[in-house]
Order: sequence, then structure tokens, then C-alpha cells
Amino acid sequence: LIMASFPVDKTHAFGKLILFGEHFVVYKVPALVGAVSAYTDCKLEYTAEPGLEVIDNRPAVPLYKEKKMDEGIEAINLTLTHLGVDTKKRGVKLTFGGDLCCASGIGASAAQVVSIARAVNIADSRSLSEDEINAAGYEGEKGYHGTPSGIDNTAATFGGLLRFQRTEGAPIFDKKTLVSPIRIVYASTGITASTTEVVGDVRAKKEADEAWFAELIGKYTDLCEQGQKAVEEGDMDKLGKLMNLNHEYLQELTVSCKELDDLVLAARAAGAVGAKMSGTGRGGLMIALTPTEEIQNEVASALEKLAPQVWKTAFA
Repeated sequence: LIMASFPVDKTHAFGKLILFGEHFVVYKVPALVGAVSAYTDCKLEYTAEPGLEVIDNRPAVPLYKEKKMDEGIEAINLTLTHLGVDTKKRGVKLTFGGDLCCASGIGASAAQVVSIARAVNIADSRSLSEDEINAAGYEGEKGYHGTPSGIDNTAATFGGLLRFQRTEGAPIFDKKTLVSPIRIVYASTGITASTTEVVGDVRAKKEADEAWFAELIGKYTDLCEQGQKAVEEGDMDKLGKLMNLNHEYLQELTVSCKELDDLVLAARAAGAVGAKMSGTGRGGLMIALTPTEEIQNEVASALEKLAPQVWKTAFA
């Protein structure tokens, strides 16, 4: 039952960074999300003994895997169940690897479950479409996020830069063609926050003051449309200004924190044309827009003085 050599390179699933729209996206307004080039891969072996064995060789920020352990097992089981793989009937051994460093905000959970779907597709010689892989990833994400937006698994599956919007039915996403690669630096606060908890807090704030939230989401929706235009035109200065503004809206939602704000300000001071938190917030990651290689390197060095982990990548 074991392949001579499992083609793990065919199981790549990408990390992602949200350019615009974290938290707002839950309420069916558009978001822009970019897949990063770093990926998670998965090797699947069927074993004689029933049960699930997981070997997790993914790089990660300290305590990420420990904190996410229970959610991770739940997510793996949901993905396998969705694909009709029953570990009570035959054993499954999953080995995760790749160069995506797991941190709150990078879409590591989605990359993990999408890589599982790709591995099942290969191990069982199925011919799942990319949409079916994405759907399996969405089911798996429920283990980590309760009610996922679908944005992370979509970026993990398809890569590229996506405009994403939830609806009552299937989410709408379309892939954006970039004039030139968008260079970015992202950094971790080293704090792992619970997405479910933070999303719940935002919902409570919304319910406590619907008028305030409606005004804020209106301003955000306008910003996101302008952001798409800036991306399409390759206008980095405009894109940066809009990222700064999006960060202010997220501060209003109380999902930023001192650590994120400090990194955002340091990135701007070092020459980033824009910077904001990215993802869940209250920890996790921030992202800085750095139009040239020189600025990218300067911003990365400035952030390395403050952040436990800093990465350079590009949306392409």
C-alpha cells in the first residue's frame, strides 16, 4: 500500500497574508488576500494498524503547535472524513513539512488541511478538481476556526492574489493579475491568538453598536475598492496609504495590540510605504509594503530588532 516515493512536491499548499479585510470579510464584504510563496506539504501513508499518526515537521514560532494541537487534530479528522477516509478502518500516517513557518495570521492551518486533501488525492489515485481540494480544505478549517471565511483555504489552494467575498451561497473569488510582483516584509509578534475568540469579540462589539459598525464597514468597503484599483494599476504609494488606513480601522475594532502597533510604526519609519496588522490580530503578524529590494531589506533589518521572526516575500 505504500508508494515507492510519495510525490510530496505535488501536495504544496501556500500560506497567505491578508492585504485588506480581516474581520470585515466575515460580514460579506470583499477582501484582498495574497498567497505567499512558502508552502506546507504532506506525505500520506496507509498503515496496517487503524488510527491516526501525525508527524509534524513544519517550522513554527514557539508554542504555536502546542497551542493549536487539539484544533489541529480536529481539523485533520474533519478533512479526512470529508474525503471519506476512515482511520478506524485503516491507519493513516501523515507527515507534514515544507518551508511555511507556522504563525498566527499566515494561514498555516489552511495550508495544512489543503496539503492533506492533495495527499489523499495522490494516495488514492483520485482525480479531484482544484475546487474539490479547496472544499475539503474549507471543511478542515472548521477545526481551527469554527466558521471559517474560506479565504485562507482558497489562497492555499489557488495561490496568487485574490479578491474574495463571502455570500449566502458559495464564496466569490477572482484572481488578480499583478502588473509587477508586490514585495513585502512580514513579522511575527510571537503571540498566538485564538481566531475564534477574537472574531467573537468583534461580533459582540458590532451587536453592542450596530450604527458604529455599519459606518466603519462602509468606510472599509470603499477602501477595499480603492485598494483593488491600486493593485491593478501597480500604484504602490496609494496601496501603502490604504494599508495604513485599514490598520486604523482594525485599531477601532480593538483587534490590534501594542506589539503590532510598534512593528507597524517601525516598518513605516524604516521606509515601508504602508504597514498594517494582518490576520486575527491581538498578536500574530504584521505586513509591510516595500516597493524595492533595498527598502525591503532595510525594513526587514529594522523589524528584526523588535520581532522574534521576520520574513521577506512577494505576492506574484
